[in-house]
Amino acid sequence: MSDTPFGFGLPPEEPEDGDKGKKGGQGGPANPFGFGPGGLPGGLPGGADNPFAAMFGSMNPNDLGAAFQQLGQMLSYEGGPVNWDMAKDIARQTVAQGTADGVKDASVGIAEKSAVEEAVRLADLWLDGVTSLPSGANAAVAWSRAEWVEATLPVWKELVDPVAERVGAAMGSVLPEEMQAMAGPLLGMMRSMGGAMFGQQIGQALGVLAGEVVGSTDIGLPLGPAGRAALLPLNIESFGKDLSVPSDEVRLYLALREAAHARLFAHVPWLRSHLFGAVEGYARGIKVDTSKLEDVVGQLDPSNPEQLQEALQGGMFQPQDTPEQKAALARLETALALVEGWVDAVVHEAAKPRLTSADAMRETMRRRRASGGPAEQTFATLIGLELRPRRLRDASRLWASLTDARGVDGRDGLWEHPDMLPTASDLDDPDGFVHREQLDFSEIDKMLGEAAEKRDQGEGDEKK
Repeated sequence: MSDTPFGFGLPPEEPEDGDKGKKGGQGGPANPFGFGPGGLPGGLPGGADNPFAAMFGSMNPNDLGAAFQQLGQMLSYEGGPVNWDMAKDIARQTVAQGTADGVKDASVGIAEKSAVEEAVRLADLWLDGVTSLPSGANAAVAWSRAEWVEATLPVWKELVDPVAERVGAAMGSVLPEEMQAMAGPLLGMMRSMGGAMFGQQIGQALGVLAGEVVGSTDIGLPLGPAGRAALLPLNIESFGKDLSVPSDEVRLYLALREAAHARLFAHVPWLRSHLFGAVEGYARGIKVDTSKLEDVVGQLDPSNPEQLQEALQGGMFQPQDTPEQKAALARLETALALVEGWVDAVVHEAAKPRLTSADAMRETMRRRRASGGPAEQTFATLIGLELRPRRLRDASRLWASLTDARGVDGRDGLWEHPDMLPTASDLDDPDGFVHREQLDFSEIDKMLGEAAEKRDQGEGDEKK
């Protein structure tokens, strides 16, 4: 769990000219989402592309007009807790300039689109034989990095706004009630600045993430529009560069994972709200250290908004160690493990007989998810919550054992209702969940039958 949920920290050292674009060491950002010296974001260029650098960096008289204009735009922002227009602009600038990995974004060509469509079509055909859930992809799309930013932004709003809203509420509560009316303009300025700072931080983070993801389900949540299986050809090429696996096999394996996720989220109607509800429940438990905020408000110099930024750097946000908070986190971690474990199991079953690289690709993806790859790290940066499926291997083994014991229909039937799914304690003993005597499969069959009858009845009523 991240102690600095919004990733404010010290910047990486500037890479040598010959090392730009490399990861690790001096060639890549150790903290790609952190603010740099004086509160400036590390990794973004100065000048007009970076409003904070333009306003508070080394300025000459010719810069003052533009700086004050940008300051006015920041302070006039009256939207929600995050300036999402700024976030989108910065994310698109980041991918256009190749800030994250030195590779500039490019439009997807016709050949790449055709390759993605063919891979998803073939993946869906293979999945038909290993799961009872029908295809969930009405269309297969090939996205550029910028298109990924545009398509996933609505979901990021849903995920990030609850945390940012708590910060905004805290800003309005640090002053005594009798002083809040008098300090209205100051509080309004603070909220506008907070929205801009969140927007800048989130925009940079999403720009970096857009350079790493290979599809729309990398973090285990459905980020893209429903019914679309999406892959990013440019990132798939980078992903497979050092794997010693043919590029068409890499693309097909990733298409299998994307199509499997699409089936699950399309045909398990309660799953999305279950996962997002757990995220929101966790966000409600985050508290703001108002004592630090009070100090900032008491000493705030309107001409120096970096003071508020320094407070954010100081660890203002801390999760509460409450039963509710622990329950929300456990619920989310278990659900993510079950989703990723099911995808891992069915994809391996589909790929093993057909792809010579199936075992290698499976292990690569497992390590990428379990070790806290860029997707998980970015999410932790944005809302202070890691989306790492820590129990992935246990969950995958459980689903495989269920397939042996109950068949494909019996395994997939457990997704009919959340109460039927394995619990966190069941992941401790996957074989026990499958084979223990007290597991009454006849009762499960009864529940499945009742659920199917209700669904059929509902569809019949709609037709009338």
